[in-house]
Amino acid sequence: MLLNPFCPFTTARVVALRATVLLLLTLLIKAKVRITVFSALGFLLLTLQTLLFLALAGGAAALYATQQRRPAAAA
Repeated sequence: MLLNPFCPFTTARVVALRATVLLLLTLLIKAKVRITVFSALGFLLLTLQTLLFLALAGGAAALYATQQRRPAAAA
């Protein structure tokens, strides 16, 4: 291959560079979308876990309170 010092980039190299840049930009956008989606999913799962914990803790506290009142009323 003869190199021309006045034209360092051939048409094939320019096309290959453009294809590479397009591929890398596509992968970058895909990664950004994936990070955003899974971050939102993680936030939703954390919210669900917190709400379930609070509901179960409230139910357990109510059950405990009713169990504590029963012997006092029977005595």
